[in-house]
Amino acid sequence: MKIVILEANSLGEDMVFTPFDRFGEVVIYPSSIAEELPERVEDADVIIANKVPICEATVGKAKNLKLVCLTATGYNNLDGDFLRKKGIAAYNVAGYSTEGVAQHTFALLFYLLMKLDYYDEYVKSGEYAAGKCFSHFSENFSELNGKTWGIIGLGAIGRRVAEIAAVFGCHVICYSASGGKYDSPYEQVELEELLSRSDILSVHAPLNHYTENLMTLDNFRKMKKSAIFINVARGAIVNEQDLYTALTTGEIAAAGLDVLCQEPMDPMNPLLKIQDSKKLLITPHIAWAAKETRFRVVDEVVKNIENFFKGIEKNRVY
Repeated sequence: MKIVILEANSLGEDMVFTPFDRFGEVVIYPSSIAEELPERVEDADVIIANKVPICEATVGKAKNLKLVCLTATGYNNLDGDFLRKKGIAAYNVAGYSTEGVAQHTFALLFYLLMKLDYYDEYVKSGEYAAGKCFSHFSENFSELNGKTWGIIGLGAIGRRVAEIAAVFGCHVICYSASGGKYDSPYEQVELEELLSRSDILSVHAPLNHYTENLMTLDNFRKMKKSAIFINVARGAIVNEQDLYTALTTGEIAAAGLDVLCQEPMDPMNPLLKIQDSKKLLITPHIAWAAKETRFRVVDEVVKNIENFFKGIEKNRVY
């Protein structure tokens, strides 16, 4: 059997791929673009991919292809109709990043909530050493206890964030963009109520026709002016021009983003104009990138390959 890994660097240059050796020949490409795929997968039995499109144009001539394994949860890059027509199975990895993304959600939140950028600079500038008071109060911040934390998308990550927020003393409310009912102890509300009540609003939903462009200027205007918005889900859930307007006109207090509509970031993205880190913090899609999380992906893909050949359909998406 031949396994072709198409985007090895998407898991980090420290990743180890020797667990795949048990299956046969392994060919590793650091990265791939769509135009390179036909030749690279021509005789592959299994391909491992992340973001590159998997469709008739890219893998239609792969004569031995039986299985596509993603090193991700989202599978927007797969042409499901084509895969079903050709009888090619596809598996994703679900739940691997729950702890890492939840952790990053709170890292973004506390950086903004506690005004850490300001206080770090206050000390490093020498102002604290030159001062006369043991403390400093120029930037006000609040306790998390007693705040209302709104969540869009109560899947595994959303539930973990809810659990942690509750430990900090938050009242958690949630919203389902698809209209489904969650089986959870948390108060489920409609979008307008979620927006108006939330002191912190975090997004943990998949990108689909329910969520694409969900957070527009109209919706940011329905939020508290003191609210902090966090998106660690998918960039296209947020209208970035509208978020820029909301931040620069004071519709909301601050935003923390780990995902953007275009990644790497478009140099013309209006959010780059906001250089005040008390107002906006953007990280380069690293919420999932803790070392343990990344290595867990490889372990899960190995299991998916084993499961496919055993006829087990856990994590199968097509």
